[in-house]
Amino acid sequence: MLGPVILAASRSDRMRRLISAAPVTKQVVDRFIPGEDVDDIVPVVRDLADNGLELTMDVVGEDITNPAQAAAARDAYLELVDRLKPLELGTRAEMSVKLSMFGQALEGGHELALSNVRPVVEAAAEIGTTVTLDAEDHTTLDSMFAIHEELRKDFPQTGCVIQAYLFRTEADARRLAASGSRVRLVKGAYKEPASVAYQDKHEIDRAYVRILRTLMEGTGYPMIGSHDPRLIAIGQELAHQAGRKLDEYEFQMLYGIRTDEHLRLAAEGHRMRVYTAYGTDWYGYFMRRLAEKPANLRFFARSMLTKG
Repeated sequence: MLGPVILAASRSDRMRRLISAAPVTKQVVDRFIPGEDVDDIVPVVRDLADNGLELTMDVVGEDITNPAQAAAARDAYLELVDRLKPLELGTRAEMSVKLSMFGQALEGGHELALSNVRPVVEAAAEIGTTVTLDAEDHTTLDSMFAIHEELRKDFPQTGCVIQAYLFRTEADARRLAASGSRVRLVKGAYKEPASVAYQDKHEIDRAYVRILRTLMEGTGYPMIGSHDPRLIAIGQELAHQAGRKLDEYEFQMLYGIRTDEHLRLAAEGHRMRVYTAYGTDWYGYFMRRLAEKPANLRFFARSMLTKG
């Protein structure tokens, strides 16, 4: 069970320094994070779109310690919107945001995060696209869902993320499915205690399928966030059973993982959205990608041994 160990390392300053200093790290990180600034990411957006793929973009960085940093995160997203505008991709290029970046954990953080994220959602709407609120650890979710509900009053296309490993998520899914929201379902990538989350992979997978069925049978727009071939096949079957057309749900996968599958699904007519992160504060994002999938960790370890 290396996942919890890696997640603990994601919060360690010592491990951050060690991994960041490794000569091979940048080469491996580039597999998951294709750039450090918006100039790097625009060609990636064009290339993915030209290959029939859609995108959701994440400016990485969660260690916000003061309001000025939260405002800078807001401005980074506003800059991204400005650069997306001439591409005229509409909802084919949306954005994902973590409210921790907008000051959620600071004093008065709920209102601060709402005030910082609202201009980003407004700017996205002006260029014909939208924003999805990422889920973080369970202590932040009530605030995230409240902000999501508030934003949807003016921008009903605003999406949110739910995590299958949390006990609460089946109830959240029923509520969101009935409200017609855009919902990305993922397994979950934070270290959560057994009091609030399933710890066994098979239990998480079973919960994922139950929740996905609820979303497919509801009035919202399900977004299937998974690289698991079995869950992808189940998602297709549940969509068929619910009578959904190909444009009434979508698949989402991370940049750099199962790229051939991205292209295969798009070629079959599915909406296939690539979660594409960029930025200099990549460490926490990168470590969670390692924790999610043993193959990612093996890839990194093998590179460290052979290229270090």
